[in-house]
Amino acid sequence: MTAIILLTLSNIFMTFAWYGHLKFKESPLFKVILISWFIAFFEYCLQVPANRIGHSQFSAAQLKTIQEVITLVVFAFFSVFYLKEDFKWNTLVGFSFIALGAFFIFRK
Repeated sequence: MTAIILLTLSNIFMTFAWYGHLKFKESPLFKVILISWFIAFFEYCLQVPANRIGHSQFSAAQLKTIQEVITLVVFAFFSVFYLKEDFKWNTLVGFSFIALGAFFIFRK
């Protein structure tokens, strides 16, 4: 569970690093790149331990799959609540297909 919590927290940081600047389009690109790098540093401080801890119980492919599913969930909330974008039915279907792929990764 520790790995999943760390992966979730790291994804929150990374989502802000990658997409948070979209609300500040008037800011110079160089500035938002530096700020994004700063935010991403904290993502790495969580992601690396999450993978090291998680690899004791999950394969690398499973860890990557967990990370991708968490990314989709975090991004869905981020885009709706921070960017104020609509979450459309076709996005839900596409994310569901990716989650279905995750099911097969964990299938024995």
